[in-house]
Amino acid sequence: MEHYGPETYGELNADVYDEWHAHLDPADAVRCLADLIATGPPGPVLELAVGTGRVTIPLAARGIDLRGIDASAAMVARLRAKPGGERIPVAIGDMADVDPGTDDRFAMVFVVFSTFFFLMTQDEQVRCFTNVADRLLPGGRFVLECPVPDVARYQRNQSVDVHDVGLDHVRLVTVRHDPLNQRFDGHHVLISGAGIRLAPVSMRYAWPAELDLMARIAGLRPRHRWSGWEREPFRGEGMYVTVYEKPAPATPTAEAPRTAPR
Repeated sequence: MEHYGPETYGELNADVYDEWHAHLDPADAVRCLADLIATGPPGPVLELAVGTGRVTIPLAARGIDLRGIDASAAMVARLRAKPGGERIPVAIGDMADVDPGTDDRFAMVFVVFSTFFFLMTQDEQVRCFTNVADRLLPGGRFVLECPVPDVARYQRNQSVDVHDVGLDHVRLVTVRHDPLNQRFDGHHVLISGAGIRLAPVSMRYAWPAELDLMARIAGLRPRHRWSGWEREPFRGEGMYVTVYEKPAPATPTAEAPRTAPR
């Protein structure tokens, strides 16, 4: 999609993002992330693509030291307008850089709701993994919520789905699939009495095994993979949660004494 950048989705959709995703209850994600934080090393926590703070604000309300980064100033403005959102430090920038304006090391970095796939090339996704690993404390975790790609739903590499219907509106999602580049380009299309509104979105999907390889390249190891935030066994379809961990440095062992020659 020409002229589509890291900030495009947020800049064009910030005013309707919370309304369109009101059906997504973050309670399970907040509870699971809080448990993971409690069992990891002490330190601050960073959310990539923090958006309007749907997950970060309730996590911070638990007393956790939260930071964020997002490419869209409009989305961050929505976060800062919410109660508690103004107290969360957020940097405006590319989440692949993992740079919230400091050189802090993090106990956990997380990205939810498919947003990791907003990194549009494999190189950017690998760079994100590598930068996350560099900024994690030993024993720190990188947590991702992603969908298993469902490419079978596309006929002739395209689809149109109905997401919402009311007396005075209909919201559609139209997508073109590029299997060579593992890319979806599409629009949320809102048709109402006020006219037609287009909300573009582009994503570069990756399979679970590909994410595991990115983690290995970055020096992270898989710790958990669940089919949801309630830690259900992984089914191989739908949304899933993966937890990668940065290994602690090996503890040097004393060299065994050599036996004197006879």
